Amino acid sequence: MVKTATKDILPGTRGSDTPHPVDVHVGQRVKLRRTLMGMTQGKLGESIGLTFQQIQKYERGANRVSASKLWQLGNVLDVPVSFFFEDMPDSVRESFPGYQGETAESDIPEEHLTLHRRQTLELVRTFSRLQDPVIRKRVIDVVRAIAESETVNG
Repeated sequence: MVKTATKDILPGTRGSDTPHPVDVHVGQRVKLRRTLMGMTQGKLGESIGLTFQQIQKYERGANRVSASKLWQLGNVLDVPVSFFFEDMPDSVRESFPGYQGETAESDIPEEHLTLHRRQTLELVRTFSRLQDPVIRKRVIDVVRAIAESETVNG
């Protein structure tokens, strides 16, 4: 919370330079899905009537996504609107009055961080282009063997 001489300013409210954590999460989910689909910010913006700069601001959480744009994003990115709110850390959920979730603080799990790494996204996108199920299985086996090798040796 930012303190001013006259009032407290909560993140994500007028007068605050700090984006609201939910806006940041929604933006990360937009970026995740866009990247998994191999779509540029420009192409996504064009498909919903925005510039790539506006998409950048959404993805950073600097600008809030309106309900109508969220609906359009879901249609273009082929996901339900609920996708943009999935995997939200409990610490963000609990910051809302009226949230009836668990009260324990939770750190962001390593799996969540891994999903947002560029290399992971590139691997998933490239893997999804493989057509032959035998080759797909072999790729999985190779990656699994390398990971197990690192666990044993590292």
